[in-house]
Formats: sequence, structure tokens, C-alpha cells
Amino acid sequence: MPKKKIKKGRPLLFESEEEMQEAIDRYFDTAKTPTISGLAYELGFVSRQSFYDYEKRDDFSYTIKRARLRIEMMYEEKLVGNNVAGPVFALKNLGWSDKQEISHSGIPEATLPPIIINTKNG
Repeated sequence: MPKKKIKKGRPLLFESEEEMQEAIDRYFDTAKTPTISGLAYELGFVSRQSFYDYEKRDDFSYTIKRARLRIEMMYEEKLVGNNVAGPVFALKNLGWSDKQEISHSGIPEATLPPIIINTKNG
């Protein structure tokens, strides 16, 4: 009987969503200024991208999205006052934008003077 090919890969950092949520709660309870990088590091990820990749897993997606939203909310709350450059920078890296997009529903018609063609010679 042929052996089954076992797919090898890095073992999961967390056995369950509940276990991950407990680690996230501990991070928020102890972090002075919570950040995405700080959370990823404390959870045991080697990069922010690894953290984001976990969000693609159905069993951890909700938990990670809530944690990211909590950090985003904290930055948003800091947008009051005179020193907002740091929070604005952080929010832009989280997908926020301060550009204004204007869309037109039609093409404006150009108004040109009439063209007069001289057909008489001489």
C-alpha cells in the first residue's frame, strides 16, 4: 500500500481562535501603545505579513480583524488635538486615505466660436 503524502508546513501558532483571543487580550492589557507590529510580535509571528496571512484563514479571520480594528480605533481617537501626524501616518498605512476623489457624471461640452470658411476667391 502506497504511503500517503503528508503536507508539511509550519505548525499553527494557535490551536484555536479562543487561544489566540486570549493572547490578543493579554497584549492589549499590557501594551503601552498597541500597534500591529507589536501585536504580531507578541503573538509569535515573524512579520506583519505572516500576521496578515493568518487573517485569510477562516478559523482566525474574525479574531484578527477585530484586533486590527481595535488598533485602528485607538489611532482614530488620537486624531484630536495638535499632534496628529503620527496617527495620520499610521492610519494611512492601515488603508485610510486623505485624498479627495471627484467623479463626473458626463463629459462637459466645449464651447468654441463658429468657424467661418471663405469660399470666394478674389
